[in-house]
Amino acid sequence: MKRSVLIIPFSILIHLVIINLTLFTLSYETYNNMVSIVYYNLSWLLITFAIDFYPTKRNERFFTNFHKVLSLFLIFSLAYFTNFSFRNLTIYPAYQLKVLLVIFVTIIIYRYIFYYLRDIYRVEGGNFVSVVVIGRDRKLKKIRQIFDQPELGYRYKGYFDNHPSKSITYLGEVDKAFDFIRNNVVDEVYCMVSRLSSDQINELIAFCDNNLVKIKMVPDNKEIYTRAMNVELFGNVPILNLRKLPLDTDVARYTKRIFDVVFSSLVILFILSWLIPVIGLLIKLESRGPIFFKQKRHGVNKQSFFCYKFRSMAVNKEADTKMMTKNDARLTKIGKFIRKTSIDELPQFINVFNGDMSVVGPRPHMEAHTREYENSVDKYLVRHYAKPGITGLAQIKGYRGEVVVKSDIINRTRLDIFYVEKWSLLLDVKIIIKTVLNAIGGEENAY
Repeated sequence: MKRSVLIIPFSILIHLVIINLTLFTLSYETYNNMVSIVYYNLSWLLITFAIDFYPTKRNERFFTNFHKVLSLFLIFSLAYFTNFSFRNLTIYPAYQLKVLLVIFVTIIIYRYIFYYLRDIYRVEGGNFVSVVVIGRDRKLKKIRQIFDQPELGYRYKGYFDNHPSKSITYLGEVDKAFDFIRNNVVDEVYCMVSRLSSDQINELIAFCDNNLVKIKMVPDNKEIYTRAMNVELFGNVPILNLRKLPLDTDVARYTKRIFDVVFSSLVILFILSWLIPVIGLLIKLESRGPIFFKQKRHGVNKQSFFCYKFRSMAVNKEADTKMMTKNDARLTKIGKFIRKTSIDELPQFINVFNGDMSVVGPRPHMEAHTREYENSVDKYLVRHYAKPGITGLAQIKGYRGEVVVKSDIINRTRLDIFYVEKWSLLLDVKIIIKTVLNAIGGEENAY
């Protein structure tokens, strides 16, 4: 950010002060050693560097990249407890978790205060950049939506284009931009590539470079962009990657996998350990057949795996081709109950523990339906970039169970793609909480 070179060092210093002061006050017996002091501080610095935690963009807000905060806390917690094993220290897990919680809550409070004060400062006129746009196309309106938010610190002066306009932000034809930039304080120029020739673009680049003005290019408008797009450089050749996904990074994958293993282990240990015999007995008393229903479904990268559920239907030949429908004659009495309460899905925590599934993700479909939808639903296979989940964004939005009309699967796919492109650990937690609330309150499509 402009004139803010001290923000990152200041934030690092504040965070280290919070960590050291908290440990000194609440866990002195594990902290009063130079090795521990160096270890805790170095661990924090190395982890934040590895996940690129501190660099901030002008349009970053409190919840922007919040998944990095959660990842940082999880990894630092693991590093924190590792020190106990190396030094043979007496550990009181419950108390030490409280110590870590104090550190993390304090840092989150600092983060909130930082962004709150920064926004106020910008609204009052500080820390801003003045911008003009060269060329007008359909993207100008979208960019204006960013520029017109005062807390982001932009001061939009107007645009230049060779097609005259009565708009109050129209500043004249493109060739008048040079004098305007010279005679006014302009920090950044946004250039609409679709509206300018190569010669005009090169002239603008040379002019901005020679006048210490930053120039940014808005790519040609071909309507091919996605929420997950980013630019990669192959040498000095820019390459547009339309599918740069959060889960492509090692840190994100490991964070999600650790969360899945811990969560599924707790469910298997404290719920499935006693629930399987109880539900299994009820299933056996009502109908012949196995306790578990095992079906091949497509997972990440369209790889097949066996998905487990409590059997809710009488054994039938259509199980692998026909989706459950309302008032389905194949449904047993106990099956109706466990499907209504979503208990039938709980054995999938075994799939999660084994690594075939995740707690949260796009729901896996039977192979026959995947083959059908990949040919009839646009971008359907994008959902297979992530591991399938026991629950997902589409499910908490009401798109679960039977596909009655085509819009059901289209909207389900749209929400699944949004999840894949916008994944964060915080989003997973929100989906899990909403899923539990829906299960308690009951869902219309749970049959």
